[in-house]
Amino acid sequence: MVVAREQYKFSCAHMTVFPDGTKERLHGHNYQVGAVLELTDVSFAHMIAFAPIKDALAAICLAFRERVLLAERNPYFELVRDDGEELELRLCGKRYVLPREDALLLPIDNIAVEPLAAHIADLLLAKLGGTLPVGVVSALEVTLHESPGQGASCHVALAT
Repeated sequence: MVVAREQYKFSCAHMTVFPDGTKERLHGHNYQVGAVLELTDVSFAHMIAFAPIKDALAAICLAFRERVLLAERNPYFELVRDDGEELELRLCGKRYVLPREDALLLPIDNIAVEPLAAHIADLLLAKLGGTLPVGVVSALEVTLHESPGQGASCHVALAT
């Protein structure tokens, strides 16, 4: 089962950090998101509706849209102040102050396509909650493209 329509996308800014403490300059991407559910049973009795998956992908994209994504678990990230109005941080020794509504702190260690795909897979599973029939969906794969032909996928095996 595949949900990877043109509408599941978001534009955002980020800075990938490298292990030596250097980083990219602040820049943006137009990300495209897709999901594949591996099914063990495609019978009528175990039919899965597309609507909850589409709604969950749309909600995730909306939350990320037009934000600066920040990896709060990155060893080079320091949150200096978050007063609800502004977010002040240091990343790789550089100071940034952003309007709070423009920044999104993510519980990952880097804003790169691989950890983003894994985080989106976690968010999608959490949003789908108990709507996926146990034993029917054996895996979820989320694909995230940051440009045509460049991206990453995260495959999560589910208990059957």
